Amino acid sequence: MNSFEAIILAIIEGLTEFLPVSSTGHMIIASSFMGIASDPFVKLFTIAIQLGAILSVVVLYFKRFFKSINFYIKLLVAFIPAAVFGLLLSKKIDELLESPMAVGISLLVGGVILLFVDKWFNNPTVNEEEDISYLTALKIGFFQCIAMIPGVSRSGATIVGGMTQKLSRKVAAEFSFFLAVPTMFAATAKKLYDFYKEGHTITPEQTNLLIIGNVIAFVVALLAIKSFIGYLNKHGFKMFGWYRIIAGLVIIILLLTGHSMQII
Repeated sequence: MNSFEAIILAIIEGLTEFLPVSSTGHMIIASSFMGIASDPFVKLFTIAIQLGAILSVVVLYFKRFFKSINFYIKLLVAFIPAAVFGLLLSKKIDELLESPMAVGISLLVGGVILLFVDKWFNNPTVNEEEDISYLTALKIGFFQCIAMIPGVSRSGATIVGGMTQKLSRKVAAEFSFFLAVPTMFAATAKKLYDFYKEGHTITPEQTNLLIIGNVIAFVVALLAIKSFIGYLNKHGFKMFGWYRIIAGLVIIILLLTGHSMQII
């Protein structure tokens, strides 16, 4: 992977990580077109640049992270299901990650669901993060587990999960962003641990790629989050639903026509 490819992947990560469109699906399409070979560092890179995206959430919502201890308890409660199921089902998850068709189908099905989400859950009663109960946080955490299926979208699953619990679109989206911080930090830490445990090392050139990737992911994610909240409040999820359907169909058609697509 060269610098140009790293920049493209970082832009995609920043744009898609917090949108309900699946960063995994977009990484697959981009890496396939650019011919990026899958190797341990590339797999590490795609996870590690999430740290830049995490920082964008902390910067944008800085005051929220120092508001109350209850805020952190809710995030911990919501994070627990993913931590438990992630450890218990790690082998199954790895198997799914080897199936580009699973990603295409997940994008397609998720897109259809997003077309109707605004009609299904249009009477929210929770309009502030402070009103989210611990039980509601736990339920949202279980929805996050669905995103272990590649192509589902972590943000999409948690936002829809929040809306099923009567959260407004804005509050559901923001809680999804907050929950991304411990979730993505844990995923990055585990990937780094596994990388070194397998005997790999990071070269100076690769370190530069990680720095570039995180900086770009941070800047792009800042813009994406601010734009997403504004758009979501005005227009809802329908546009993202159609977009997912198109992306899913692209992957499925490419696979059915003999194109090789590699999960990175």
